[in-house]
Amino acid sequence: MNTIQVKMKFMHPVWEENELAYATDHSAGLDLRACIDDEFVEIGPGEKYPFPAGVAIEVLEPSIAGYIFSRSGLGTKDGLTVSQGVGVIDPDYRGEIKVSLLNTSDKVRRIKRGQRIAQLVFMPIFQADILKVEELGDTDRGAGGFGSTGKH
Repeated sequence: MNTIQVKMKFMHPVWEENELAYATDHSAGLDLRACIDDEFVEIGPGEKYPFPAGVAIEVLEPSIAGYIFSRSGLGTKDGLTVSQGVGVIDPDYRGEIKVSLLNTSDKVRRIKRGQRIAQLVFMPIFQADILKVEELGDTDRGAGGFGSTGKH
């Protein structure tokens, strides 16, 4: 398993009660928690809420970024997903991580203080060297978009 060094600043008492660690030896993500001062927050159907995660990070490798992904259980069972799909934490960002959850269900959902709400995964990034051109190379697919390669 590849590893990188990441400095973490813990900014909320939730982290005095919980450890930020990988759940298993082969887990890809670290579980982030709802660092709210109230006992819980309710999110209505179709609503979103920006939860502070109570941590700030400094990735010591500039070609690595942090990515916030939904927790599969919250998404599948409760309809709570990261509202923008995936959150990106740039390597030079030093503020508190926030996790915006969207309730895609038809019921009010409750997130409790300290509950695991998302996962933080570290992955490499590439910046593009933009080459302005008049035409792009040909392929068999061409400009075919949604569904253009078939259903199976």
